[in-house]
Amino acid sequence: MLLHFGRVPVLVVSSADAAREIMKTHDRVFASRPTMKMSDIILYDSKDVAASKYGEYWRQIRTICVLHLLSVKRVQSLFTVREEEVALLMEKIRNSSYSSLPVNLSESLSTLTNDIVCRAALGRKYGGESGREFKKMMMEFTELTGSFVIGDYIPWLDWLTHISGLYARAKRVAKQFDDLMEEIVEEHINRQKGANNSSHDDPSVSEDHNDFVDVLLWIQKTNAAGFPVDRTIIKALTLDIFIAGTDTTSTFLEWAMTELIRHPNVMKKLQDEGRNVAGDRIHIAEQDLGHMPYLKAVVKETLRLHVPIPLLVPRESMQDIKLKGYHIAAGTRVIINAWAIARDPAYWDEPEEFKPERFLDSSIDVKGNDFHVTPFGAGRRICPGIAFAMAVNEIVLANLVHQFDWALPGGVAGDTLDMSETVGLTMHRKIPLVAVATPRKN
Repeated sequence: MLLHFGRVPVLVVSSADAAREIMKTHDRVFASRPTMKMSDIILYDSKDVAASKYGEYWRQIRTICVLHLLSVKRVQSLFTVREEEVALLMEKIRNSSYSSLPVNLSESLSTLTNDIVCRAALGRKYGGESGREFKKMMMEFTELTGSFVIGDYIPWLDWLTHISGLYARAKRVAKQFDDLMEEIVEEHINRQKGANNSSHDDPSVSEDHNDFVDVLLWIQKTNAAGFPVDRTIIKALTLDIFIAGTDTTSTFLEWAMTELIRHPNVMKKLQDEGRNVAGDRIHIAEQDLGHMPYLKAVVKETLRLHVPIPLLVPRESMQDIKLKGYHIAAGTRVIINAWAIARDPAYWDEPEEFKPERFLDSSIDVKGNDFHVTPFGAGRRICPGIAFAMAVNEIVLANLVHQFDWALPGGVAGDTLDMSETVGLTMHRKIPLVAVATPRKN
């Protein structure tokens, strides 16, 4: 559907065939990003990998992400962080169950993903009052990234955004994050000076102090990327990890647990699979996950039914092109409605139903190879953090259902659970998910 928002042509894509044309057939033409005022304010003039325009700069910083920060080897090296944080969450839930206290899963899962990303990116967690402030900043940041800015489409009405206070709020949040990023980078620089590290010691293969900031500082020091990496790039890429790694992952886990509580038969199948691979062990380890096809089906079905980012980050055409018989002018913004595509009744049987079995004997994946379900995008602009996100999704979900039975407080039936959604960049539950956990006897 081709629309005009003010002076800007906008193409809304709601079919898998059209999405394939955009993200595969003509991927290079649609590989750029539009200039967005909010991204310029809160993402260092769009110097991050998600918002920067297609070109040499974007290729360079994406290479850093793919080769140094989010490679499969790098993600695997962080397994102890994931397993330790999952074990801490399981202990907290167990303690609550002994006291017959319900668990606010929405809050607990948000804290967990935040802690995992903080340890991976910064080497430490933010707890107590600092942690609460950090989460508050993250929530505000995410809300701002999903804001509609009328000046992006009708420049002469940009004054409305100014008087609404949105720009002032964005600048305040950007300043808060920049102060935090500066403090973090300085901490790492001072620590490295104290350790007297060799300039040739690659922190990505070191046992200690090998978080993302360490890796970026090593790249800067050794010119390992083959181009200058300044302080702004370090801060922008670190911020990208937070935005992409925390909110979307906690959103997925929140909806996955919602669906499992609503469908106890699915939870039982997943628990049986966990028992088969783990035996009498309390914890499911990462090496067990490769033997859990039903878990992977549950993950895929959750990502289909509850796409964390329902409208993928907008693209922009870099030249005139014919698409499905229509003339698409250069500068057209393209919005891919991943939510609608994943629920298209022309392709999916009972698209509104939660049926993990649909993926058991299917070659469909969620990693950009099939355009009927693209939670991470596809093509050149595919999210580079897929391996990181999936590793967290699987280990957390597997242990939540392996170690506990779950039900709603007061014996309320799971199928009565309120499924209202928030509106924004990510689609959270409108009402936090609160449930009662009962330790399982393994």
